[in-house]
Amino acid sequence: MVCTNTRSRNKWVLNTTDTPLFFLLAQLVIAVILFLLAHMVGLLQLPLALDMQVCKGLIPMVGLNVIGLSFSNYTLKYVDASFYQVARGMVLPFTVGTSFFLLHARPSLRILLACGVVTIGFFVGVFLDGTEVSVIGVGFGVVSSMITALHSVVIKKSLDVVHGSALHLSWYTNLLSAVVLAPALILVGELPGIMTLLFGPNENAPGQMSTLSTFVMGSIITGAFGFLMSLASLMSIKVTSPITHMVSSAVRGVAASLLGVWLFKDIVTQGRASSIGIILLGSIWYTWVKHVESQAPSPTKAHYEPVPLDELEEGKGGGHDSAHASHRHSQSTRGTHD
Repeated sequence: MVCTNTRSRNKWVLNTTDTPLFFLLAQLVIAVILFLLAHMVGLLQLPLALDMQVCKGLIPMVGLNVIGLSFSNYTLKYVDASFYQVARGMVLPFTVGTSFFLLHARPSLRILLACGVVTIGFFVGVFLDGTEVSVIGVGFGVVSSMITALHSVVIKKSLDVVHGSALHLSWYTNLLSAVVLAPALILVGELPGIMTLLFGPNENAPGQMSTLSTFVMGSIITGAFGFLMSLASLMSIKVTSPITHMVSSAVRGVAASLLGVWLFKDIVTQGRASSIGIILLGSIWYTWVKHVESQAPSPTKAHYEPVPLDELEEGKGGGHDSAHASHRHSQSTRGTHD
């Protein structure tokens, strides 16, 4: 529910500002401040002296994190909160494909069929809904899904750089992402929008919270939730597979869609509801298949049956081991006679 609430708050802020990357930077800065406060009071132990070798090793991780979060915010800006789950519906198929190519995790036929169901759900929501959707928003959603798939796999490898510490990885990722994102704001042309947000007139209707107040309040809330999500997400991938983590994200996305209907009065057509249902069905089927496959015994090259201790003490071995013991005993006897 933390993820669902954060996404709704993001949409609330993005409806009032044209600076999605500045909003993301504010979230990252607040998360870094919370890390430092937790370190100061002794809740966490952070490596405040940054290791440059670790920073170099985390370049792919940080790059994908910045790009992925940026595209995710752009997706949420251009599409309804209820359609966000559909726009990013290809996360599971992309993650399965990425795991196959990068981690050499060969999917079974049933896994591929589950991914096929999710893909059908995506196309139903985009092409068969009959409701006009933002092509730009869908494009951002597809690219964001691809980057999220890569990011979930890179996290597994990045944990080795920080010696398996999810806490240190989360600290480095948030801090370095903020450093990288700051100059990117100027490159993408958000500086005028930032100046208008900070020093311009209030664009909201009288009686409503001002644009700047909405931005500040939303940044604080989502930054705090982002701090918690960052830790929870990395811990989830550390103890599970990248794909299982993505499925949990997909299920939370459905909850976010329902929350978007309630908060923002989004219209959910029959086609959109069918799309979300099909994506959720494929994700649940995948989860069931993975559970069944994990319960199957792995094939072994040879079967080893341990000899009970009491038989071993009595000199009983049985089968092949007894023959070897008798053979060694006869050889020892002949050597003694010789």
